[in-house]
Amino acid sequence: MYDRDRLLPTLSEFARTILGPYDLTSMLEDLAEAATDVLRLVGCGVSLITDDRITYAATVPGRLAALERAQERAQAGPCVQACRSGKIVAVADLGLRSQDWGVYCAAGAEAGVLAVAGIPMTLGETRVGALNLYADSLREWSSDDLAIAQVLADMATGYLINASEANKQQQLNGQLQHALDSRVIIEQAKGMVAATHGVTVQAAFGLIRAHARSHNASLRLVAEAIVHLGLRIAAEPAPPGSGG
Repeated sequence: MYDRDRLLPTLSEFARTILGPYDLTSMLEDLAEAATDVLRLVGCGVSLITDDRITYAATVPGRLAALERAQERAQAGPCVQACRSGKIVAVADLGLRSQDWGVYCAAGAEAGVLAVAGIPMTLGETRVGALNLYADSLREWSSDDLAIAQVLADMATGYLINASEANKQQQLNGQLQHALDSRVIIEQAKGMVAATHGVTVQAAFGLIRAHARSHNASLRLVAEAIVHLGLRIAAEPAPPGSGG
């Protein structure tokens, strides 16, 4: 039942996008929209695992968000089961699962969703979330449908992991830059203190460090005060805790 003409362009577009910067929220919405088009569905949703809970992340169209939120509140439904088990959960007739997922099935009936499938998003043993497929008629999910949905879910997982690694690298770069900036301002302060007191740069650093310790302040904070605020420190180190 999938749209063969839409499949390859969709996969190609996602493959290109991951190579550049992207907004993760928009990407998840694009994934849901692409899966809806390719698989000829009434809509799709994405839920992610956060703090061991299944949390709604994106839905297309917006009116189906109530269905995702019902699943999140109850922590029961095909997406939850797919997340927990790491296996595809395909339901041809949602009405037959009301005993298992009462809240979710009621929300599905209200939204006009009659068949669903939960596609796990995993990386090795790590379970990231799930892609939910929604149909507005009873549907026996074919092996081709589920295989294509799994490919899309795997691509979304790749985006999530890539974003996580990018964030880690960004945090590391920020930490490295902070350390470099600190070193520059401290070197400036050392030079100013050395010139003021006629001592070596190494001795000046000892004075700065002693001042920082006695005032329970960081080296960078003291250095910034020396360079930018004209702080003058004593030529002799003050005893720790003296506050002088």
